[in-house]
Order: sequence, then C-alpha cells, then structure tokens
Amino acid sequence: MDRAQKEKVVEELGQIFASSGVVVVAHYEGMTVANMQDLRARMREAGGSVRVAKNKLAKIALEGQPCASIADYLTGMTVLSYSDDPVAAARVVVKYAKENEKLSILGGSMGESALDIAGVKAVADMPSREELLAQIASCIGAPASNIAGAIGAPASNIASILSSIEEKAA
Repeated sequence: MDRAQKEKVVEELGQIFASSGVVVVAHYEGMTVANMQDLRARMREAGGSVRVAKNKLAKIALEGQPCASIADYLTGMTVLSYSDDPVAAARVVVKYAKENEKLSILGGSMGESALDIAGVKAVADMPSREELLAQIASCIGAPASNIAGAIGAPASNIASILSSIEEKAA
C-alpha cells in the first residue's frame, strides 16, 4: 500500500469514527472467510458495516476523534463493526459472538463514551431507534384513547340505563 492509499484509508476511517452511532472492536482470529461473509451480511441487514483495517492506520484515524479512547483495543487481528443506529452494530456483534466463539468483543465507543465488553452488551440490549419511536407513539396515543373512552362511556351507560328502563316498563 503506498502513501496515498494509506491516507485515503485513514480519511475513510476518520469519517467512520466521526459519524457512526456506535463502533464495536472485536478480535476475529480463526474465523473463516465464510464466517466473515456471514457477519458482513448480518451487519448489512441491520444497516451497519464491518471493516478490517490495519491497527496503525486506525489509531492514526482516531487521533482527535471523540472516541479516541478505543485505540487501546486495537491490537492483534481486529475488526471494526459500526452503524449509524447506536444499537444495530452492537446487537449484531453480540449475537454473532454468542454463536461463533472465534469472534471476541474487546470494547467499543458510542459517541464520546468508551465501552468495555459489558458496555457493548448493555448497548445491544437497548431498544433500537424504531422501537423507541413506536413506544413513544403508543404513549402519546394512550391518553387520547383513554379520553375517547371516557367521553363515550357516559353515553353508553345512559343508553344501557334507558334500555333497562324500557324492558322493565314492558
């Protein structure tokens, strides 16, 4: 790789570190090409990506980034998994690591926050952005349906009282 190519890789990695919602660093020693392709496919489905890069170039790209503290994890055969959604990449990597013991999570970052293994697993357990939006929408809609039910309830009560009076009269 010549200098221009290295500079391009550093620039790409810098953009990844700056714009991703979450970055997960893991060791992939012993994984086959098929395993790596499976991980990439799962990550693509979740809206994320997987990147293998030289640790030295990744450390250079981390300089001045908010997540620079993950540079300590960049030793050995590392793979970077990232996504714009702060949960997607962590969820895929944690699930894949449970199925394939050759992928071991080292840590990661979420914005400026450095994550250890437990932190990555905690992020993976969080609801995704879409799930949170659905929960918020249901919370907003619940009072409206309760109000509609309360407004409609007296009318139905009156109707049932009137029908029972009619039955008694008849």
